Amino acid sequence: MGKKSILKNYIYNLSYQILTLILPIITTPYLARVLGAEGTGIYGYTFSVATYFILFGSLGVALYGQREIAYAQDNKEKRKKIFLEIIIFRFITMAISIVVYYFALMRQGTYSPYYTILLLELIAAAFDISWFFQGLEEFKKTVIRNILVRVVSVSCIFIFVKEPQDLNKYIFIYSLADLVGNLSLWLYLPKYLKGIKVENINFIVHIPQILLLFIPQISNQLYKMLDTTMIGHIIEDKAETGYYEQGQKVIRLLLTIVTSLGTVMIPRMANTFANGDNKQIKAYMKNSFHFVFFLSFPMLFGLISVSDAFVPIFFGAGYDKVALLIKIISPILILMGIANVLGTQYLLPTKRQKEYTISIVVGVIINFILNYIFIYKLASVGASIATVISEIIVVGIQFYVVRKEVSFLEVVKYSYKYLIASIIMFVICSLSKFIVNTGILTIVLQVSLGVITYIGILLLLKEDYIYTFISRLKEKFFVKSKKEE
Repeated sequence: MGKKSILKNYIYNLSYQILTLILPIITTPYLARVLGAEGTGIYGYTFSVATYFILFGSLGVALYGQREIAYAQDNKEKRKKIFLEIIIFRFITMAISIVVYYFALMRQGTYSPYYTILLLELIAAAFDISWFFQGLEEFKKTVIRNILVRVVSVSCIFIFVKEPQDLNKYIFIYSLADLVGNLSLWLYLPKYLKGIKVENINFIVHIPQILLLFIPQISNQLYKMLDTTMIGHIIEDKAETGYYEQGQKVIRLLLTIVTSLGTVMIPRMANTFANGDNKQIKAYMKNSFHFVFFLSFPMLFGLISVSDAFVPIFFGAGYDKVALLIKIISPILILMGIANVLGTQYLLPTKRQKEYTISIVVGVIINFILNYIFIYKLASVGASIATVISEIIVVGIQFYVVRKEVSFLEVVKYSYKYLIASIIMFVICSLSKFIVNTGILTIVLQVSLGVITYIGILLLLKEDYIYTFISRLKEKFFVKSKKEE
């Protein structure tokens, strides 16, 4: 099997990740006004609770399956055997999780109607086989299957959700889209499995490694859900959950752009590690760090600059607090970008999940403790502060465990030009408010000046990565006769 282009796979995976977020993002301004902060808060809370059952039902299958399929890219029989064993195991564990979910949440309670609809999310998770195609570096297929589903679901939101009482309709449309999207990916399977005979199917052999990867996977997800769940549990006013959820939507969308390269690099790094090419692994990591810094620094300073003007326009009246939350949370764009390179792209593919797990678990524990301290006093602001502190600790631990392979000072050296360009960009964008201060025109001016300034400063500083990046884009999109990597 020929090696897929990293840039193309990044673009495909980025499109895939954005499409999974596009329903809530495109509809957010509309839903923020129709459902209100309380409605979005209820959805955020119930969805976060349902996600715990998805996590426990899925265990570490996605990460493990992607890695194992990557190891067996060129062995069709082994590849099919691994797929069948893992999918059988996943069906069993998700079935157990669904039964527990039914008795725990669906039978009674204020939010039981919403939990009943969210059962579709658990069923969708059982049929999710995107890890198989990601292991094969076939990211294009996961994009194609999402496009039509997401476009239709977005249309349904605007057609059927008209008032606060339509929250159940919104949840149903969102969940059904996930289920249909996951089921449609099965249509591609016959091409990869047909005509290949395998014997001695035994999913038991995978359980130890799956469980080892389950801890870091659930810990990572806890970062996304723990704050929302704890705000909803501790603070009676569900509007606080809504504020936090809306702020996280903006951060998650940008974070997706920064970290999508990680999903692409897992199979590539795993395959490179299996071939014993440590030099190439380090080269991949260097490029990944440059990529993360190139995107995350301007995003961080850009968010801080435009959030005051952006939030009232995007979310509507009554969401002023979201701007403050965005400013507080925005440093995780850099922190989680670094953690994605050290953890997801390096530690996991090179079978050092123990060190990765320790860093994530410590981060979750610290986050949980700080949440209890800060949320009682500061509500959603406290949760935002706790998240940033926890992520700093995670990155610190990961740098420590890879100190012999990755120099902290060398990584800092990669970043300084991006930091300088971003600070200058921030100053110019902030000053532009005094020129135009009329809502959306302010945002357009700030973004335009920001992009021009940032790229211009990097060119003046002669940052090699920006020249390489521009050159690669020209090769991929403007040179028709170019061969794949």
